[in-house]
Amino acid sequence: MIDNEKYPVLSKVDVPADIRKLNLAELKTLCDDVRRFLVDTISEIGGHFGGGLGTVELTVGMHKVFNTPHDLIVWDTGHQAYPHKILTGRKEKLKTIRQLNGLSGFLKRSESEYDSFGAGHASTSISAALGMAVARDLKKENRKVIAVIGDGAMTGGMAYEAMNNSGILKSDLIVLLNDNNMSIAPNVWQISNYFTEMISHPDYNRFKGQVWDLTGKLDQFGDRLRKIAARLEHGIKAVITPGMLFEALGFRYFGPINGHNLHQVIKIFDQVKDLKGPILVHAITQKGKGYAPAEEHVQRLHASTPFDKLTGKAYKKEGPPAYTTIFGNALVEIIRENPNVVGITGAMPDGTGLDIVQKNFPENYFDVGIAEEHAVTFAAGLATQGIIPVVAIYSTFLQRAFDQIIHDVALQKLHVVFVLDRAGLVGADGPTHHGTFDISYLRMIPGMVIMAPKDEAELRDMLFTAVNYQGPIALRYPRGSALGVKLEPGFRLIEIGKSEKLSDGQDVALLALGSMVDYSLKASELLKNEGIECEVINMRFAKPLDTNCLDYILNKHKKIVTLEENVLPGGFGSAVSEYLVDKNYKNRILRIGLPDYFVDHGTQPQLHQLLGIDPAGIAAKVKLFCADKVHNSEVIA
Repeated sequence: MIDNEKYPVLSKVDVPADIRKLNLAELKTLCDDVRRFLVDTISEIGGHFGGGLGTVELTVGMHKVFNTPHDLIVWDTGHQAYPHKILTGRKEKLKTIRQLNGLSGFLKRSESEYDSFGAGHASTSISAALGMAVARDLKKENRKVIAVIGDGAMTGGMAYEAMNNSGILKSDLIVLLNDNNMSIAPNVWQISNYFTEMISHPDYNRFKGQVWDLTGKLDQFGDRLRKIAARLEHGIKAVITPGMLFEALGFRYFGPINGHNLHQVIKIFDQVKDLKGPILVHAITQKGKGYAPAEEHVQRLHASTPFDKLTGKAYKKEGPPAYTTIFGNALVEIIRENPNVVGITGAMPDGTGLDIVQKNFPENYFDVGIAEEHAVTFAAGLATQGIIPVVAIYSTFLQRAFDQIIHDVALQKLHVVFVLDRAGLVGADGPTHHGTFDISYLRMIPGMVIMAPKDEAELRDMLFTAVNYQGPIALRYPRGSALGVKLEPGFRLIEIGKSEKLSDGQDVALLALGSMVDYSLKASELLKNEGIECEVINMRFAKPLDTNCLDYILNKHKKIVTLEENVLPGGFGSAVSEYLVDKNYKNRILRIGLPDYFVDHGTQPQLHQLLGIDPAGIAAKVKLFCADKVHNSEVIA
């Protein structure tokens, strides 16, 4: 049980029904308790919390006014929903968030009846909420539907597609726009910039102040003038604020309101909850609200590993730099030699390493917001004019631009470099963020080259190779620290589709890709102690395959094993199996990779061990395979 002295009101709140019994003073204390509890907990275990600190009053206000879970709240992404989890029966479990068998860091329908829609990728809430609202109407039910979306997610085009459809259908729907001028990095939302500039313009505020001062001196006549002025002010607002855009899309616009003024938040929700048609409430909040280090460093403290609660500084980890940093520094070196190379990110400069490019070559850096589809077609346009775009997007997020990769890049054979950070299992962020499908979804695209480096030195050379290639080409690498190999100055070209032999052996061949190369070498050492000699090949390319190497291996070894950190269906192992079938080879093949189901969250080492793709797990499976205890082409994960 949580400390009832430290958290006097939160200790008494288990579910939203308890919130609805509290008065305003108690609700304000509850907000303080939630913030304190959030900082106390996340400082010890790590997680997302900057966005959640900014949504405390909005969350308390929604659960106060709306009858959840009968009324449905649809959160966008999930970073901002930690207070929601705390107030919906999960406060005692918050210390397990993002840990193996613990709470998800995002919304998850199977976790709570209060999580009406799962969310890990941005810009989905309005579409999902509209679907729920229409379903309610079809079933003739009486419930409210509220979509909560941040201004960062409003950079994604899907949000506007949903708003346009909402305006046409005219279903009763409330959209709460949580505007903190941030997503993870500072926003590239032009509407927000326009709004901020205009609403703070001295002429607008001077007009408002003078009218109010004058009419305050005119008794009843002044009251009537104030009502007229209020309507006039609303008209001005509709012209000079985003209200104009939202109302053009068919929404009634209310705001902006102070999202940290709990009385105002509750009042506006009470006013709009029974209105008909699409409603948009615009709330201004501060990311990291109530915790000074997060207010001062909103980008760094969007999420953090465990940190010092007094300073907000994460505890340092010793070890090699992250692959992300290696990539960013390498791209800076390449741009220095070739100014026609540019970097493109979708609202993730720090997460992809492109912040390093931004600092060194700002004119060669483009952040398009949370708009992966646009990022890819934007890159295609650049490529038609001789620019070499390096599109750095997490593997899981690039899925959103699948059609653009095919139609706008590959079909036209354009030279676009795709850099897929977070390929493979990412750990605590779980199934919405695991980069486990990219080999499968890219391998089917004609003309696409897919590379995966065994270490950071090969990552540098592969990036250089990709920039000097002609045509669509992708480079994938895992989340986390690199291996610590020595980095030589400069770069070398890697022959497209060329593998390398790392060790010789007579009993079995291990054909490994990317992160599995190091694991395969370690597994081969374990197997050597068991009397099994492995030939380890760093395949480097999932497409095109090194068929010369494969012919050599297939003629030498009766048994081969493929290893990849990608789902087995359609992956690297499937490509090798297809080659065997096409060439009528009769060798036995064992494919080791990720299973055909969504893997939950946990640390990367924990997940690797559970799935048997760590060195010990690989060695155990290969041993069984060599002992003929695994059937031909059996999928193991």
